[in-house]
Amino acid sequence: MLAAKNACEADQADQEQEIDEVAAALAWHDGDAEATIRTLLDDCRHLREQLALAEIATSLGFTRGWRPTCVRGSEAEQS
Repeated sequence: MLAAKNACEADQADQEQEIDEVAAALAWHDGDAEATIRTLLDDCRHLREQLALAEIATSLGFTRGWRPTCVRGSEAEQS
């Protein structure tokens, strides 16, 4: 019970210390917005490649019929 309480308190502390992700990404690139966008696009490209490899390697039985997709849920509904 004490562990659950400590975990709950840790979650609350994390929520209070939320970091502005946009500001953090820009700070990582010393305020260079173009470099930040290039890095994010490179990351997206890499993750899409990794997702494609995972889709090839994962059987339908293992995932109980679920298939990964490169399109977000809201974008897939619009198509």
